[in-house]
Parts: sequence; structure tokens; C-alpha cells
Amino acid sequence: MKDVMNSPRAKSAVRLALNEDLVSVGSMRSSPRCDATSIALVNPKAEAVGEIFAKGTGCVVAGATVARAVLKMVDPKISVKILKPDGTAVKPGEPILEFKGKARSILAAERTALNFMQRMCATATLTRKFVEAVKRYGTIILDTRKTTPGLRVFEKYAVLCGGGENHRMGLYDRVLMKDNHRRLWRGGDPDELDQAVLAARKAFPRLAVEVEVESLRECESALKAKPEWIMLDNMSCADMKKCVKMCKGISKTEASGGITLDRAKEVAATGVTAISLGCLTHSAGSIDLSLEWRTV
Repeated sequence: MKDVMNSPRAKSAVRLALNEDLVSVGSMRSSPRCDATSIALVNPKAEAVGEIFAKGTGCVVAGATVARAVLKMVDPKISVKILKPDGTAVKPGEPILEFKGKARSILAAERTALNFMQRMCATATLTRKFVEAVKRYGTIILDTRKTTPGLRVFEKYAVLCGGGENHRMGLYDRVLMKDNHRRLWRGGDPDELDQAVLAARKAFPRLAVEVEVESLRECESALKAKPEWIMLDNMSCADMKKCVKMCKGISKTEASGGITLDRAKEVAATGVTAISLGCLTHSAGSIDLSLEWRTV
């Protein structure tokens, strides 16, 4: 798993986030455009040692390297030690990061670092719950493109931290025909989905082709062209089982459509290759994290 901060998009997003709090990022000069409160109350020479930890139970770490990047971007002289790497489960109060440097600089970076981490940890933690729920079946847990605009790189990285896998990153790296595409192609004839698959392959021969189906009839039609993936959308488990049997040795299968944690095992038991979940990135919420001084 590569560090998300190797991505130029991630670096740009961190700069933009810091700019919401600190218009003059990195300058730290005595101006209200930086941290007015710290400038008013904190000695510019004061140094402190602090740490970030989770307050609640069951937290899976994601974004430790992002928090480090935030601190370093505000003040390169801050020393940061990651105690619990991304993907690690931590207990309440267990330190995730430890840092030392100018107190003003740490205070200026605090909220931005926590904002990234608390959301990323929530996604990683929810992903881990789904991964554990379907582990015995070997089912892959996938994310979707239902992400926060501008923050997709962080949210999809958090899914990896939780043990899931990434679906397509954007519209450019896989052909995925959903119901709206099908309706615009030859009127959405359910018996000609194979022709849609062939048309997609002709246009983009190097991309994997996936087609969403909502019935056994549509699945049978799409299979004639052997797409790499068939998405079983909002199907009953009974129909999923039939489609999985039909697709065996031809196409991988992806279950999708409002699948909850309580239902994940039942869906995985149908034999589907993967389960895709928008909730991992649009409904995970936040993990309660805190930054506290260890010594001042």
C-alpha cells in the first residue's frame, strides 16, 4: 500500500485545506492571517510535545502520513513519529502519532490534521468491519465513486487501510455500463447487452468492461460477450446465486445496491467475487480523535 501523500492530488488538497485556516501557509509571521489566537497568547519560542489518539474503541488508523504532511507543511522543523501505521487497529487512548516542535506551529496544524484523519479513520474502520464480516467467503470489499469532491484520493486510500480494494478511480480507467448508459444505447434492449459490451471493447480495447444487470435475462445477454465483470444490482440473493453460477469461468461478479453490514454475509454466501459499497465513503462519519500535549 503506497503512501497517499505520494500523490500530487493529495499534496494539493492538503495545501488547499491549510489555506482555509492559514492564508499565509508556512509563513507563521505575526499576522491575523495566520493563527490569531496563538499569536496573542502563545510565546513564539515555546515548544511542546503532543500526540494524536482515538477516544473510542475499534479504530483502524488511516491518514497518519497525511497528518504528518500537514504538520510538516506548516512547519518543516516539527519532528513527527508515527507510532501506529495506517491500517493498524488501536485501543482508546493509544497514541497514533507523536510530534515535537514550536507550539504555535502545532496549534496551527492541529485541526486540519485531525479533520483529515478522523474521516479517513472512519472509512478504514467501517471497511474493516465489512472485510471481517465476509472473510470466510473470500469476498472482496470494493469502494465506489461516491466520494467527497476533491478528497477521493484520501477516501479510497482509507478503504485500502481497512483491507478493502479500490474500484475504478474515475470515469477513465474502466468501462462501466449502468442503467442510464444502457437506456441511451439502442433504447436499452435487455437482449442486446452483448452488443453494448462489444461496442465498448472496440472503443477501449485496453480497459476492463463491466455491465450492470438487474435480472437473469440481462445477465444471460451480457455474458454472450464475456465482459470482465458483471454487476448484480439490487438483486435477491436467490437470483444472485443463479447469476454467479451462470457467470462461473466467464465473468467476475459484483453485488451492489444498498448492502448493509447485517446483510453482507448473506450476499457473500452467494459466491459473488466482490461487494461494492458506497457507504464506505459517503456515510462512514468520523472517528473521535484528539490532539493533546504530553509535555509543554
